[in-house]
Amino acid sequence: MNDVVQIIIHFVVTFLFSLIFVMAVATIMVYWERKLMALMQDRVGPLHYGPQGTLQTIFDVVKLMFKEDVRPGKTDFVVFRLAPMVFFAPVITAFVVLPFSPYLTAGALATGLIYYVALSSIDVIGVFMAGWGSNNKYALIGGLRSAAQMISYELPLVLSIVPVVMLTSVLTPACSGPSPDLNVCGVGSISFTQIIAAQMRPEAPWLWFILLQPLGLLIYYTCGLAETNRSPFDLPEAESELVAGYLTEYSGLRWAMFFLGEYGNMAIVSAVATALFLGGWSGPGAAVGFWIGLFGSFWGQVVFNIICVFWFVFKMGALLTVFVWVRATLPRLRADQLMRFAWLFLIPLTLVNILLTGALLLLPMGDVARIAIAAVANWLLMFIFIFTFRRVTGVNPLGRLPGWLRGRTPTARANRPATAEAKAKGVLAETHR
Repeated sequence: MNDVVQIIIHFVVTFLFSLIFVMAVATIMVYWERKLMALMQDRVGPLHYGPQGTLQTIFDVVKLMFKEDVRPGKTDFVVFRLAPMVFFAPVITAFVVLPFSPYLTAGALATGLIYYVALSSIDVIGVFMAGWGSNNKYALIGGLRSAAQMISYELPLVLSIVPVVMLTSVLTPACSGPSPDLNVCGVGSISFTQIIAAQMRPEAPWLWFILLQPLGLLIYYTCGLAETNRSPFDLPEAESELVAGYLTEYSGLRWAMFFLGEYGNMAIVSAVATALFLGGWSGPGAAVGFWIGLFGSFWGQVVFNIICVFWFVFKMGALLTVFVWVRATLPRLRADQLMRFAWLFLIPLTLVNILLTGALLLLPMGDVARIAIAAVANWLLMFIFIFTFRRVTGVNPLGRLPGWLRGRTPTARANRPATAEAKAKGVLAETHR
């Protein structure tokens, strides 16, 4: 009975922390984004309400809570009202399994990675419902754009995680020693806690997977930008051509739910990247034995978990800052560039990364040598990705297609110059006339 009570308390604490955290991170990120972009663009940003405008975001939240909820007359009543809930619900449920510390996580869920991937695909339904239920052509186009974009970038996002799972089959602590656990080794783990444990081995506590899979982190983060509809992948909300996309007919609290869900998804992408590639809660001072010896069992665990939460949130904050940095730096892509980049470049690159990592981890040599060779190969792939990005993808300010794609589009084929034989046939046809 005591164990059941502890499980219930554990779940309640984790759920309340997740619910409060997603509200807090959205409020803080709105202010941080305004101030950081103002600094990058030589502006001031929020200034008048509170010290350095710190109360501006709180006033915005209060305004949205009491703002009139205007609904157009000919919308689909049920779909229009359910769309914000369908969009926002997976954000809250995904936060419950994110590993902020050894205690603040649903550690019993051994399939946390699959659970996260499944929840991340539900957002597409909410966005499409918002576009369809609004009975507005601009909103519908924005919803369709977003559905196509999110489905396209969901595939390379999932594939970029596979090499991390493959690495855990070698680096999980249960795989070391004279009698390894065959239930874990050689298979790979999809549990967040196991993946973090693989990056905190006693002999290598700082072996974060960003050192072994930098390309995986880069692809995952790029797909995360597209999944959250952030710049340069913010086509569903392109104000210059779609008014406000699938949000056109929403106002008040329902609009705020979409807005909160967007920032919540940004936090989820950053949290998952932290757990998979940046060592999770590992950092200076995150040693449970030291704090238990200093403060005893209970208070030592409390101090240890507080330090773990600090390091996890600190790494999350760094990745969230990159979201803002990218928005202030890169222009929006065109629709054709966005889809071409996902299907013709990211997906083949992730498949090459999976095949190469798997082949190198199967080499008949020691674990250290295999891991080192796989890491070097991944760094080389990442540099190739960076330096050939513009030439291979054709994503450039002038809109020029790459050489390997020219002549394959319908427009190019229509404008292709005629051959000598075709010209001769044309001359003969004119002569007969």
